[in-house]
Amino acid sequence: MALNTEHPRIPTCTYRLQFNRWFTFAQAREIVPYLHALGVSDAYASPYFQAGANSLHGYDITDHNKLNAAIGSHEEYDSWIAELHAHSMGQVLDFVPNHVGIADSLNTWWMDVLENGPSSRYAPYFDIDWHPLKSDLDDKVLLPILSDQYGRVLERGELQVRFEEGTFYLLYGERRLPLAPGTYRYILDVALQNLAEHKEEDFYAELQSILTALEYLPKRTETDPKRIAERIREKEIIKRRLERRCVEAPQVQQAIEKALAKINGEPGDPRSFDALDELLNAQSYRLAFWRVAAEEINYRRFFDVNDLAAIRIELPKVFDTVHRLVLDLVRTGAVTGLRIDHPDGLYLPREYFEKLQQRCAKALGIALPQDGRAMYMLAEKILTGTETLRKDWLVHGTTGYDFASQVGQLLVDSSAETAITKAFHRFIGHSLPFGHLIYAKKLQVTKLALANDVDVLGSMLDRLSEQNRWYRDFTLEALARAVRETIACFPVYRTYLAPGRPVSEEDRQVIERAIGAAKRRNPAIEESIFNFLRDVLLFRFPENLDAEARAAHTHFVLKFQQATGPIMAKGLEDTVFYIYNRLAALNEVGGEPQQFGISIEAFHERNLYRQRNWPATLLATSTHDTKRSEDVRARMLAISEMPELWQRSLQRWRTANRRWKRTINDAEAPDANEEYLLYQTLLGTWLIQASGEPEGVATAEYTERIQAYMAKALHEAKINTSWIQPNEEWDATMRDFVAKILDPSPRNKFLPGFLPVAQEIARLGAINSLAQTLLKLTSPGVPDIYQGNEVWDYSLVDPDNRRPVDYKQRRDMLEALPTATIDELLRNWPDGRIKMFLTQRVLQFRREHADLFHRGEYLPLRASGTLAECCVSFARELAGKWIIVIAPRLSSRIGFPPVAETWKDTSVGLPESLSLEHAHDLFTCREIRRDGRRVSVSDALSILPFAGITNL
Repeated sequence: MALNTEHPRIPTCTYRLQFNRWFTFAQAREIVPYLHALGVSDAYASPYFQAGANSLHGYDITDHNKLNAAIGSHEEYDSWIAELHAHSMGQVLDFVPNHVGIADSLNTWWMDVLENGPSSRYAPYFDIDWHPLKSDLDDKVLLPILSDQYGRVLERGELQVRFEEGTFYLLYGERRLPLAPGTYRYILDVALQNLAEHKEEDFYAELQSILTALEYLPKRTETDPKRIAERIREKEIIKRRLERRCVEAPQVQQAIEKALAKINGEPGDPRSFDALDELLNAQSYRLAFWRVAAEEINYRRFFDVNDLAAIRIELPKVFDTVHRLVLDLVRTGAVTGLRIDHPDGLYLPREYFEKLQQRCAKALGIALPQDGRAMYMLAEKILTGTETLRKDWLVHGTTGYDFASQVGQLLVDSSAETAITKAFHRFIGHSLPFGHLIYAKKLQVTKLALANDVDVLGSMLDRLSEQNRWYRDFTLEALARAVRETIACFPVYRTYLAPGRPVSEEDRQVIERAIGAAKRRNPAIEESIFNFLRDVLLFRFPENLDAEARAAHTHFVLKFQQATGPIMAKGLEDTVFYIYNRLAALNEVGGEPQQFGISIEAFHERNLYRQRNWPATLLATSTHDTKRSEDVRARMLAISEMPELWQRSLQRWRTANRRWKRTINDAEAPDANEEYLLYQTLLGTWLIQASGEPEGVATAEYTERIQAYMAKALHEAKINTSWIQPNEEWDATMRDFVAKILDPSPRNKFLPGFLPVAQEIARLGAINSLAQTLLKLTSPGVPDIYQGNEVWDYSLVDPDNRRPVDYKQRRDMLEALPTATIDELLRNWPDGRIKMFLTQRVLQFRREHADLFHRGEYLPLRASGTLAECCVSFARELAGKWIIVIAPRLSSRIGFPPVAETWKDTSVGLPESLSLEHAHDLFTCREIRRDGRRVSVSDALSILPFAGITNL
C-alpha cells in the first residue's frame, strides 16, 4: 500500500495518540496495523518535540527542532512513519506555535535570556516587557518560581551558587539558573582575596586578567547588535579561560569553592546571606514567590501558567526557527496535516495561517492551491454561541469542540429543563444565573490570576489617552477598570482586527456588545471612558495622530485581543464549568451549559453549515481537553430524561450521606453544589459488570480516581478551596466524604439506593454513546477517535484521561469481532465490543467510499409518527450512491434493544433520489423492507438501536 500524496491530504478518520514516556514511537508503531484494521486513516499525534523533563502532555516544548528523546529516537520515529506509510496512513501533528516550556534548563533560549537579559539574542523571541509598571523590574524578568517569600527561601539556604566547567549557576531544588557573566566578579573578587598569598603565581595574574575582562564585557542591557555579538563572544572566552585555569591550578578551584561557601551563607545567620542577596539582585531576573506572578509578572504566558512563556511567532526569525523541523517533516511526508494549538494567543492568527500554508507549499514543492490551503490544517478555535470560524483563515476547520457540544445538546431532553433547573436550585439552596456567573468569574480572573495583564493594558490605554486633549483627564484607575469590565463582558474569546484591514462586521458587533454590557453594569463609570475604549478597539483614530501614535494604538488593540481569550478560558472553562453544575455533561470546552438541548432541526442546520463551509473540519466527542469522556457525558445526559427520579434520588442520597459531612467555619463541607456534582460524576463513571448489573463495590482505584477528580473540581471552582489558597481541611473532608459514601460496609445507606439508578443511567448512556458515535462517524467532517474510545471509556478530566490504553485487549477484541453475532454483542454490551463493531463497520465503509463523505450531499431526513422526536436521520448522497443514517435519542421513551414494536408507526421519509431497491443495512447486512418512500423505524431498528442503510 502507498500513501496518498495528493495535497492537501484529507483524512477519513483520525485517531488521537497521547505521546509521553509511557507511550513511545515504538509503541505507536506496534499499533499501526490495529488502527488500520479499525478503519483509521491518520494518526493524530500530540506534540512530540523536546519538552520539559517530566512532561506527560508535550505542550511545554523546549526545542521545536528536536524530537523528544523520552518518546524515542530518530530511528524509532522513522520506523513508526514507515509503518504508517506501509498502511497508507498519514499523520496529523499537534503543533504549538504560541509558547514554550521554561521549567528547566532544556530551553536554551530561556536560559540565554536569564543569563544575558535584554542583550540576549533570544530576548526578542519572548513577549517580555523589559520596562514594566514596577520600576524595580526594569531590564529584568520576574521569575516566580519560589515556594515561599524570597527572604525566607534565601535565609533557609535553599538558593545555592555552584561552579562547573568555568560557569557559575544558581541551584534551587532541581532548577538550574544561569548567572550573568558580568556578575562573576562578585565571586571572583572573593576568590582573589583567598589567593592573596599566591600573588606571584601566574594563575593569580590570570584571575586578575579575567576580572578585568569582566569589567569590559558589554552590559546585559546592551541592545546594539555589534556589542551583543561582542558580549556573546567574550563571555564564552572568559568561561573557557576560567575553566582552563581551574584545571591547571587547583588552588584557583579551591579558592572559588571557598568563596562560594562564604557567599552561599549559613542558615541561622541572616547577615551571612547579604553577599548572595547582592549577587542575585544583579541578575537579569528577579526571583519571587510564585504567588506574586498574577500582579507583577512581566512576560506573557499561556493563560496563567508561569512555566509556559509565550513567544513572538509573528517575528520572521522566530517563525523560521520554530518551524524548521516541522516543515522538514512536511517535506518528507512524515507529517501530512497540522493541528495548530491555541491560535487565539497569536498576535495575528490569520496572517500566521497564511504564512504557514505558503511555507508548507514550498516544503512540498507544489504551487499554492487557489484556495491557499496546501496542507490539511486545523485550528484549535473555541467557538461560543452562534460564533463561526473565520472564513479567511486558511484552515480546514476546528478541532471539533463545536461538534461535541452540538451532538451532546441533541441528546438532551429539553422538555425537562424547568424540572432539572428546579432540582439543581433546590438542592444547592439558591439560583445560579449563568450569565452573571460568567461575568463575575471573568472579572475575578482580571483581578487575580491575570491581574497584571489587565494592568498593563490599562497603562497602555492611559498613555494613548494622554495623546489627545479630549481624553487626557481620564485617570489610570478609571481606564484600567474600563478595560477590566469590558473584557469581563466580552461574549467571545477574542476578536481579530489587524492593521491594514477594515474592521469586520462580526468584530464590530462583538466590541459594541461588550462595551454596551460594560456600560450597563457600571453606571458609575463615565460613559465617555467606555466610548474612548470602543473607538480605540475599532481603529477609529483621531485625525491628528501621527504614524507613531497610530502604531501605539494598533499595538494596544492587538495586545488587548491576546488578553481576552485567556481570561475567558480561565473564567469559563476553568471556573464556571466547575460551579454551574445543573447538567455537568454540558460543561465542556466550546459548550453552552445555559442552553438545555437543541432540536433535531437545529442539529441538521449546523451539519448543513459544516458541509457547505467546512466539510473537512474535525468532529470530536472526546479529546485530551474534555472535562469527561464521551461515554461519561452520554450517561450524564440521560439524567435529563428522568427529572423526577433524579430529584427523588438527590433527596434520598443527601439524607443517607448527611452523617459524613463536617462543619468548617460555619459552613457545611462538602457544600451542596459539590455534592450535586459528585453524584453526577458517580453516575457517569460507575462500573458495570458483564451481566449488565452495576458493580456492588467500588474498587480502591476507582475511589482514588473520584477523590482526585473532586479535588481538582473544587480547586478549579475556587469557592471553598483553590490552587493558590488551598483549604486543607476542606480538601481532606471531601476526600473522606467520597471514601465514606463508597464504603461497602452495611452502615453505608447510600449504595443500595444508588446502584439501581446507576444501572438505568448506564443502559441509557450506552444507547446515547452509540448514537453520538454513529452521528460523529457519518456527519460532515472528519471524525476523530480519542485514544481508547473505540470501546467504552469512563475517564474524567486530565490526568485521568491520559492513563495508559490497553491496546492488546483492544486488538484481541477487534480480531474476534468477525465471529461475534449481533445478539452476542448486544447481550454483552458492557464489554464495549458493540461500540467497536459500530466504529469499525462505518470506518471501513468510509474508507471504501471516501468521496461519499468528502464530497457527498448532506440530506436531512424527517421522521414522523409517535416517536418522531426520538429519531435522528439523514443521508449522505453522491452520484446515486448513498447511505441513510438512523440514530435514536431520548431512549428512556423507547427502552433497551431489541425494541422494534416500541417505535410503533414512526418512519423516516425519503426524497425521490433515494430508492430502497437493493438497499441493505450496513451493520446487520439484511435487506430493508420498502414502504413507499418511507423507512419504517421499527424495521430498521428491530435488531440494533442504530442503522446505516445503503445501496452500496
